[in-house]
Formats: sequence, C-alpha cells, structure tokens
Amino acid sequence: MYEIAISNQAKKKLKKLSPDTQTRILNALERIRIRPEKHVRKIVDSKAYRLRVGDQRVILDIMEDKQVILAMTIKHRKNAYKKR
Repeated sequence: MYEIAISNQAKKKLKKLSPDTQTRILNALERIRIRPEKHVRKIVDSKAYRLRVGDQRVILDIMEDKQVILAMTIKHRKNAYKKR
C-alpha cells in the first residue's frame, strides 16, 4: 500500500477550496493508495499523473520504489494542463 504525501503547494490550494471539495479530494487520494495505476492517467510529455476529482485535477508523482504518492498541486480542470 502506498503512502500519501501532499506538497505545501497542494496544501495551500486545498485550503482555498470548499469543505465539500476538500473532503472529496482527500477521499479520492485515500482510495488510490492500494492500486494507483487503476485510478490515474499519465499526463502526455510528463512524468506526472493526474487524478480527476470533479472539476479539480490533482497532479501526482508516483514513486514506486518508495511506495509514495506525492500530490504536487491541485488545479481546476481548465487550468490544469496549461504550460507556463
């Protein structure tokens, strides 16, 4: 079973969301701990993965050697894949 880690950037974004959305995201992260590859999709031209939770996207890094899923950031779907 994977361990869930949340970056400081993701924590800040999570606090700005509604309590209902926060709960949905945390429950979704808990759900993917056993088999993350079943619930996430790889982002094209990136090492990152995405987890869809309603209109929000959780951008993840899955470190299989350490059994850790790192939630790097949380973005609304319209802004999630734009390059800066």
